[in-house]
Amino acid sequence: MARDTGPKCRICRREGMKLFLKGERCLTEKCAIERRSYPPGEHGRGRIKQSEYLLQLREKQKARRYYGLLEKQFRTYYTKAAKGSGVTGEELLRMLETRLDNVVYRLGFAASRAQARQLVRHGHFHVNGRRVNIPSYQVKPDDIVSMSPGSSAEQVIRDATDLTASVAPWLQADHDGLTGKILKLPARQEIDTPVQESLIVELYSK
Repeated sequence: MARDTGPKCRICRREGMKLFLKGERCLTEKCAIERRSYPPGEHGRGRIKQSEYLLQLREKQKARRYYGLLEKQFRTYYTKAAKGSGVTGEELLRMLETRLDNVVYRLGFAASRAQARQLVRHGHFHVNGRRVNIPSYQVKPDDIVSMSPGSSAEQVIRDATDLTASVAPWLQADHDGLTGKILKLPARQEIDTPVQESLIVELYSK
């Protein structure tokens, strides 16, 4: 399973904002952004020459890291979105949001997307009563996501629900029964991903 194994806090500092990659730690004073709000590296505090390409690249990197994808995976999603009939940027975000690992995180069943990815990979969740261990699995409207019966990760999942302030409006969650339902595909205004998808489209369109 391909994934980024580098320091998570360094990624947030690079993008200049919290991407909530480490779950509960991101909500405490230990968060790297709170302590060192400048980019990592020897020249982190130096002046960076802004350019159109740099802005586009940073948005793409931010989105890719936000969802925990490698470059090849992200490019594949963009290619599929570009072939669709809708607005390419919105289609891209919609496909990323409906990944099973992201849905598990959005439902509040994991403290971070990395934890959600691991829980899915280890078979702790069912979709419509069937075990699914593919983090990139695309959920559809009316799908039911539930914890696998007798899962050894039940306490971890319940601890994660305690950190959840709200659930995305296109989802319905039952934190007592540890089940969730996809009500519909998310509209752009219902996706709070902190990126300007138009810049990503401009970058890949060159």
